Amino acid sequence: MTQGLTQDGAKRMAARHALEFVEDGMSLGLGTGTTSAIFIQELGERVKGGLKVRGIATSAASQKLAESLSIPITNFEETPELDLAIDGADEVGPGLALIKGGGGALLREKIVESAARKFIVIADSSKLVQKLGKFPLPVEVIQMAKPTVERRLAALGLNPKLRHHADGSKYITDENNFILDCFCGEIDDPAKTAADIRAIVGVVEHGLFLNMASFALIASDQGVAKVAR
Repeated sequence: MTQGLTQDGAKRMAARHALEFVEDGMSLGLGTGTTSAIFIQELGERVKGGLKVRGIATSAASQKLAESLSIPITNFEETPELDLAIDGADEVGPGLALIKGGGGALLREKIVESAARKFIVIADSSKLVQKLGKFPLPVEVIQMAKPTVERRLAALGLNPKLRHHADGSKYITDENNFILDCFCGEIDDPAKTAADIRAIVGVVEHGLFLNMASFALIASDQGVAKVAR
């Protein structure tokens, strides 16, 4: 990112570009995080102008924001499949392999985005990487299982650390679980790492999103690029 465009400006550019894929009557997955919050705000303006959509949010925070903007909220009982999910990412690697969950919503994000016919990633160009892993990989775990999962992750060389709030209190997800952030460095084989983590009893979900994104909208000084797998 050069001086011509701030990171927030790039996020807004990507979010606005994503709105071009939203059609009247759609059911939407609403992501979590700073870029997704911008998208929800922009969507709220469109709804105010008459756009008819309904959404399922990936976090309590995103749902609260959507409701404050009069975006109708639905659920999987009423809407078992979504037309489109739009969300950010902490890292975007080759083949649109993603690390997500920096905002703590990885479980709901994966549920919502797996239920969408199309999943669009929105991000600024700083999120593009040649290999995943510089950003800590979040792993959501049952509170009771934290000590055993932590040991198993450490045995895999993933260097887990329990997530805390800035005030020192333990971070608790919307589903009342802990998050272990794995400072594992570059991930040479994301599919193997995902399978190894998934095999640990007590793990609820991990932040590797593989073969899920339809395409990404990446904003930079040069505009918005559509990146496919």
